[in-house]
Amino acid sequence: MPTILPVKDKVPQIGNDCFIAPNSTLVGDVELGNHCSVWFNAVIRGDVNYIKIGNYSNIQDNVTIHGTFEKNGTDVGNYVNIGHNAIVHGCRIDDYALIGMGAIVMDRAHIQSNVIIAAGAVVLENTVCESGFLYAGVPAKKIKPLTAEQLQLLKKLPHNYVLYSSWFME
Repeated sequence: MPTILPVKDKVPQIGNDCFIAPNSTLVGDVELGNHCSVWFNAVIRGDVNYIKIGNYSNIQDNVTIHGTFEKNGTDVGNYVNIGHNAIVHGCRIDDYALIGMGAIVMDRAHIQSNVIIAAGAVVLENTVCESGFLYAGVPAKKIKPLTAEQLQLLKKLPHNYVLYSSWFME
């Protein structure tokens, strides 16, 4: 069973048709939309500030999502893919974004829609990642416009994760 705990009278709210892996953790002021998946060992810790995740978003294995006490909650849009081992902290991620494996997105960063953050990239505080581009590096920099194929991938991946999660809910 996943660990789902209240913190200061705030209990995680989970939408319809979500897959929550048995060893994942959701605590406090967490809101998941419909058709989301939270994969193995992921931690969504809404103890010091809120975390809102939109519909059809997937939080992959070992991801940590957190905020900053009395300063920054975390907003994750619809159709967002957060890759294995990523850290998402006190930031805003708009719809149809992909946060690559092992990437870090820091406080008050804003990932606009249709953005790919490359694996291992570090998006520093207050950085705005402009819609339609790939960002990579440490610190993350705008590398190039997304191709039509990459934009299509951003539309397809969330539906793949709905399929994958259905295998565990049968």
